[in-house]
Amino acid sequence: MPFIKTELPGLLVFEPNVFEDSRGYFFEAYNEEQFQQEGIDIRWVQDNQSSSTYGVIRGLHYQLPPFDQTKLVRVLRGKILDVVVDIRKGSPTFGKSFSKVLSAKNKRQLFIPKGFAHGFSVLSEKAEVLYKCDGFYNKESEGGIIYNDPALEIDWRIPAEEAIISDKDKVLPTLAECRNSFVF
Repeated sequence: MPFIKTELPGLLVFEPNVFEDSRGYFFEAYNEEQFQQEGIDIRWVQDNQSSSTYGVIRGLHYQLPPFDQTKLVRVLRGKILDVVVDIRKGSPTFGKSFSKVLSAKNKRQLFIPKGFAHGFSVLSEKAEVLYKCDGFYNKESEGGIIYNDPALEIDWRIPAEEAIISDKDKVLPTLAECRNSFVF
């Protein structure tokens, strides 16, 4: 199976089978039956796409219940470091982060269940990121954690002087101070 379990319960890396020849490549980026065989029965309702330049750090973001979202993240162009933090109270890995390089070249995807904060840093000159969501965006339910929370010790692989952070993300609270109603 193309699913790889991580040390954070429910968080999976998806490595699709890629068929390459002299013409290029082909792969199934998403196959409902394949996901259902892994026990993932999701109805995707929204696709989001972003384009960013080197040094951009987006996140860490999430939506609170009842507007929480499961995500399936992949890179269409370039390379990112995708980062998640388990924010489910009572989880044996609460407050732990996981990161994985996703790129157009490696075609890996990250399946992120509800209860995780998500962000990424752009490691290539440019990156285009596409992610599926099983819930619609709801501004009032937005939550977030500041990218440089010292308790999380995340290495974004971007020198601090080259990091590009939105004004909104610069003022997010720490994990200890964030709005959070997720339970494991």
